[in-house]
Amino acid sequence: MKNLLFSFLTYLIIWQVASAQDTRYYEMRTYTAHEEKRNELIKRFQDHTLKLFEKNGIENVAYFIPTDQKNNTLTFILAYPDQASRDLLWNKFINDPEWQAAYKASEANGPLVANVNQVFMEIAQELNPEIIRWQNEGKRIFELRTYYMHPGRVDAINARFRDYTRELFQKQGMTNVMYWYTVEKDGGQPRLVYLLAHKNEKAAKKSFDKFREDPVWVMVRDKSEETGPIVQKVESEYLTPLPFSPMK
Repeated sequence: MKNLLFSFLTYLIIWQVASAQDTRYYEMRTYTAHEEKRNELIKRFQDHTLKLFEKNGIENVAYFIPTDQKNNTLTFILAYPDQASRDLLWNKFINDPEWQAAYKASEANGPLVANVNQVFMEIAQELNPEIIRWQNEGKRIFELRTYYMHPGRVDAINARFRDYTRELFQKQGMTNVMYWYTVEKDGGQPRLVYLLAHKNEKAAKKSFDKFREDPVWVMVRDKSEETGPIVQKVESEYLTPLPFSPMK
């Protein structure tokens, strides 16, 4: 009886989490560090930045570095309660005296960041897994994928992922983690951005090879593109979570 009650309560909690729509506003920032400065940048995040984000109402979601050792970047994802609060909370953070002191001290021997790239995003409500798998599930890598669609083809990519692609990824051993659509400054067509998790790069490439050869996928792809191609370009990057990243 106790086991049955526990199972029911667990199901109820999962159902409530799955049913609640994620209305947060996300920001993905990629910092290109100056030569030989990335370790110092990572230390600043570990010692100061994360806790000061949280202090000022900004949620830390994930922190990654590329598996490619020649790539001197750091990518992280933040969340705000909503779009309207983003600038307010960011300005609160950058004007925090504690942050200004940490920033100044960390750059005593020169600036750490050479370039900053920002992407603003909202959750793809129909695509996010029922249970967002961002807890630590053991050592794994992530794949950040960005899809640029042909004009007017966002609904088509959304339907294909919603009805088929995610399930076919899972069939080949890939974990669906999170899906977003970008919010473009000019109000233009969004891009699809998502994270997959793999055991390692070798396993990732093997899974995608099997996925592409799957007769079900070939049928779905061809059927969905009868009225024209959907995806114009795909960008992919393998990432390793940093030790302090909430998502691992």
